Amino acid sequence: MRTFLKILLTALAVIVLANILPGVVVTSYITAIIVAVVIALLNMFIRPLLVFFTLPATIVSLGLFLFVINAIIILLADKLVDGFAVSGFFAALLFSILLSIFRPILFSLLKEEKK
Repeated sequence: MRTFLKILLTALAVIVLANILPGVVVTSYITAIIVAVVIALLNMFIRPLLVFFTLPATIVSLGLFLFVINAIIILLADKLVDGFAVSGFFAALLFSILLSIFRPILFSLLKEEKK
């Protein structure tokens, strides 16, 4: 249930960011949910590979290259999901930065009480 709520909160963040940023388009709420699922799957399977293979660049840039990896994940989601469009790399970079800021804020709403 908690994972489903995280997907819905990520979809909400995707919709809000698509309305704010000029280079990002989401056609429907269902598309936003699909985008949230695809981003979660890409972060689970593809991101660790990208981080591993770009480890020297990440170390040299003191971790700033991780923003580029996040933008690549967003561009991959753009290619995989119909109805979700990102105009270019810099729009994907800004989208990924704002999404990584909004998601922890939204996920803090799901904190459970300790027993």
